[in-house]
Parts: sequence; structure tokens; C-alpha cells
Amino acid sequence: MSRRPAAELVSALAVALVGVPLPLGLRCWDGSEAPGPPGSPTLVVRTPRALRRIVYAADELGLARAYVSGDLDVEGDLYAALQFPDTLAARPRLRLDRRALRPLLADLLRTGVVGWPVRPPAEEARMRGRRHSLRRDAAAISAHYDVGNDFYSLLLGPSLVYSCAYYETPAVTLQDAQRAKLDLVCRKLGLRAGMRLLDVGCGWGSLVLHAAAGYGVRAVGVTLSVEQADLARRRVREAGLEDRVEIRGQDYRDVPDGPYDAIASVGMAEHVGRAQLPVYAARLHALLTPGGRLLNHAIARGPDAGPDDGGSRSFLTRYVFPDGELQPLEEHVGVLERAGFEVRDVQGLREHYALTCRAWVANLEDRWEEAIALVAPARARVWRLYLAGSALAFEGRRVGVNQVLATKEGSPARETDSWPMRRPDWSSPAA
Repeated sequence: MSRRPAAELVSALAVALVGVPLPLGLRCWDGSEAPGPPGSPTLVVRTPRALRRIVYAADELGLARAYVSGDLDVEGDLYAALQFPDTLAARPRLRLDRRALRPLLADLLRTGVVGWPVRPPAEEARMRGRRHSLRRDAAAISAHYDVGNDFYSLLLGPSLVYSCAYYETPAVTLQDAQRAKLDLVCRKLGLRAGMRLLDVGCGWGSLVLHAAAGYGVRAVGVTLSVEQADLARRRVREAGLEDRVEIRGQDYRDVPDGPYDAIASVGMAEHVGRAQLPVYAARLHALLTPGGRLLNHAIARGPDAGPDDGGSRSFLTRYVFPDGELQPLEEHVGVLERAGFEVRDVQGLREHYALTCRAWVANLEDRWEEAIALVAPARARVWRLYLAGSALAFEGRRVGVNQVLATKEGSPARETDSWPMRRPDWSSPAA
């Protein structure tokens, strides 16, 4: 029986899986190494379990399980490891070349790569019940957002905004870019003192706080996350805005008290699901006063990607956003128009989200020891992989993010709320 070093075995197995050598350095559990190109990151295979996970789930899910569990790691530039040509993670399904695998079987058996499948990490979500029912949606939101407000504060920074920031230049701080995004949303909605604002999926309350303090509106924020609602209410109290801001633990389908003069939905439509998008659009239309404005800010799949049904073998579905689905921009626009909205403006912010994700990764890496103490190493690794991969997806134009501004037909309550004859310069605070 051969006794080849583990690094040699892993390199051969990689060729059997993807047909090309790994353009990375390699270090394995037995101390053996294989050099990569100069300056390349190093793939660390800490245990044969990493290979067993990949062999038994030969797609991105197997790779994710190996990384999240800590059986597989990357030393050096994670972005470079995730973006090399023909990356394993980019393939929807790895294919074993049986002829290339045959000479490896003895060593795979000896090292324990072949054996019973390994239990997935505890962080992997398996949802139960009818998809996008009220109960299941609440459970899906809880799985992602109720992992600790202290962790999200570390990740997001003082703004506590978990959506794309708005950068004047790449050198702007995350905090300033998030403040600019909140103001951009308020200006697009044409907020004025005394108006009623509904923030659907309000997170930790940053937008309703900004709108109430800076624009004098009366605001309601709804979220399904218990932890988000608790912290948002505390922030409202600390800001002295309890008379103008209300935070509810409520599904958008259950909001009873329209009409609102303006509605914001920022980073929430991704949770709705394609089948429920008409319900979502119709409900927001019903809650909006005639002449009022809706801003729908959502991530979109690339135009050639087609609809996303939240495939069960996706890393994002299993570990990040259970039941989350991304649709192309045309789907977002179409569903709003069919609900009776008139789409008045569309702005793509793809580059801004790439910068935002990189800023979040930097926050996480800078305070890594604190992060793993708050949520355990596996959970922190989920977020590091998700955000780094998202940055690359935005940079590679595989996904985008768009603000769609729409109006409901009818006469506005005040002449100052009428739609401008010329497109405003949204980038300017004076717009």
C-alpha cells in the first residue's frame, strides 16, 4: 500500500475533481506541503474530514461545510483564493474523473477520506413548514439576524446598517457612507416634516431614526427579528424619539394602519421569495397613500442568471439566508408595475456594495478574536466567507443592487410633493 504524502494526495484528488491543478499553495494535516505560484494564498487541509465533506457533497456546499467547520482554511488573501480561474466554489457541481480517482483509492481509504458522511456543521439551517408562510419566514429571519446584536455591532460598525452604503469616493469611511445612504433614501422619498414613513424590514432602526431626527417624519419600522426590534427600541429611547418612532415585531403582511406617505424597503425584498413578490408589491401599494413614494432597494441576480428559487444546495441558502431568493432587476420592476406602481427612477449601486462588503470583512478580521468569542468560530467563518464572496460577486457583475423608486397614482397631498420635472441630482444633499 502506497504512503504518499497528504499534500500529494490532495493535489491529485483536486485534479480528479476539477481537471486542473490547484493554483494555490497547500499544507495538510500530516505536515506535507505543495508550493503554489509566488504570492498565492495557502489552502490548509487540517483533517481528512475536509476531503470527505467535499467528496460526499461535490459542490459548493461540501466546500462550505469544510471551511465553516474549520477542517479547511485559507492562509493569506481570501479574496484571491475565492477568485482563481475555475475555482472549485464557482462550479455548480464538481465531477469526479473515475479514471483519475482509481489510483488514489487505497490512499483515500487509508487516510479516512472514504467513510461515512460527516455530519454538517450546526450552523447549517434546515427550514420546516410551508415555504414563505408567516411562521417559516419568521424562523428564517431569526436564523440570520438573531445571532447577537453585539456581533452585528462589531461587523457593521456604529451605523448598524446592514445594506449597501453609498460612497462618494472609495476612501470614505463606512460610517459616513452609510449615513449618506440613509440620506439618499430620505431624499428620494421626498420626506417632509409631518409625513408618515413605513420602513419594511427596519433592522436596528437606523433609517427611521435618521428620518425622524433629520426630516421630522413620524416613522414606523417593522422587523421579524426579536433581537433587532429590542435594540431598535432601545436606540429610539436613547435618541428621545419615542413620540415619533415606533418599532414593531411584525410581518409586512400584517401592517394594519395605512396609508403611509412614503415606504422604504431596503434589503428586505430578497427575503420575500419569487412566488410572494406579487403579494409583497400589492400589500405595499395598498399601504401607500395616493401620490406617495416607494423605494425598493434590493440585490438582483445578473440578467442572464434567471430567477433564483432558493436552491437547497446553495451555501447562501443553507448558511446565510434561509429561503432567500434573488431575482433579476426586470422582475423587481415588473412586479411593482403590475401592482399599480409607476416606476420613476432606477439607480444601480453595485460598486458601492462591493466596497461595503469589503469594509465589513475588514471589521470582522480586525476584531476576529472578539467575533469568535461572541458567536463561535464556525458562525464567524460563515460571515467571512459570505461577505468576501459577495464582494467578488458584485465586482464580477454576477449580482447587482438597485434602488427602484416608484409612485402610486393619485394627487399628492401637497404641491411640494409633486414629482419634479427634471431628474434630481440624488447625489447632492440639496436635491
